[in-house]
Amino acid sequence: MKKLMSMFAVILTLVLLVGCSMDDEASGKTEKEKGTNDKLKVGLSMNTLNNPFFVAVKEGAEAQAKERDVDIVVTDAQNDPGKQLADVENLLQQNIDILIIDPADSDAIAQAVKKANDSDIPVFTVDRQSNGGDVATHIGFDAIKSGNIAGNYMSETLGGKGNIVEIQGILGTNVGQLRSEGFNQIVEETPDFKVIARQSANFDRGEAMKVMEDILQANKEIDGVYAANDEMALGALAAIEAAGRVDEIVLIGCDAIDPSMDAIRAGKMNATIAEPPFFLGKEAVDTAIKISDGEDVEKEVILDSNLVTADNVDQIKTK
Repeated sequence: MKKLMSMFAVILTLVLLVGCSMDDEASGKTEKEKGTNDKLKVGLSMNTLNNPFFVAVKEGAEAQAKERDVDIVVTDAQNDPGKQLADVENLLQQNIDILIIDPADSDAIAQAVKKANDSDIPVFTVDRQSNGGDVATHIGFDAIKSGNIAGNYMSETLGGKGNIVEIQGILGTNVGQLRSEGFNQIVEETPDFKVIARQSANFDRGEAMKVMEDILQANKEIDGVYAANDEMALGALAAIEAAGRVDEIVLIGCDAIDPSMDAIRAGKMNATIAEPPFFLGKEAVDTAIKISDGEDVEKEVILDSNLVTADNVDQIKTK
C-alpha cells in the first residue's frame, strides 16, 4: 500500500511538472503572438503595377512602411476590376488592420469598399475615388486643377490658338474624367483653339502610341497634344518622333514620372504636371497609422500639383 501511494505521488508530481511546462510554453507562444499582433498590418490593393506611376506609389508606401515599422501586403489587380475585388477579399482574410485601395474603376470598386465596411475594417482610397461605400478618407490630387494647368500652359505657349489633340485616360475613373474636364474648361475659354481629335487611350503607353499614329496620319497640322498622364504622353511622343514632327507639336502630360522628366530635359516633351506618386504612397501609410491610432483625418486630403517645364525640371522632387 505504501509502495502504491509512493508511485502515485511520483506520477502526480510528473503530471504537474509537465502541465506547468506546457503552460509556460503556451504562455510564451501567446506573448510571441501578441508581439506580432501589435504591429500594424496594412493591405494595399493597387489597380495595376504595369505603370511607372503606380509602381512609384507602391514603392513610396513600402518605404514608409519600413520606416514606420508597419507590415504591408500589396496586390496587383492588373487593371481588372473583377480581380481587384478578389484581391480585396483575399486581403480581408489576412487579418489586416487597415485597407488602402487605388481603384481600377471608380464604380466597380464600391463593392469591395462595402465588403471592407461589412468586415469592420477601416478603408480609404488613394489617387482614384470610389463611387460607393464608406471610406475614411481619400488622398489624391486635384484632377480639375491639373487639367486647368495643362490647358493654361497650352494656351500661353501657343498664344491662344491652334489645332489641339486630347488623349484621355480611363473614363471609368474620376481622375480620367476630371483631368479631361479641367483641360476642356480652358479650351472652351479659348475661342481660337480647335480640338481636332479627342480619344481615350486608357492611361496606356502602347495604346496612346497607336492612337497618336492614326491622328498624325489624319491631320497635317497639329499644334498641341495634351495627354492625361505621362505614360500616354510618352506613347504619343514615340509616334510624333517616328513621324519627324517633334518640333511642330507642343506636348504636355501629367504625373512627373522619371521618363517624362528625362524627355523634358532632352527637349522632346514640353511639360508635365508634378503629382509625385512616391509621396502619395508615403502619405497613404502615414494616414493608415493615424486612423489606427484613433486620430481624426480629413475626409479628403489633396496633395499639391505643379507645372514642370525645362525651366524647373531639376528643382522638382519626385522622391
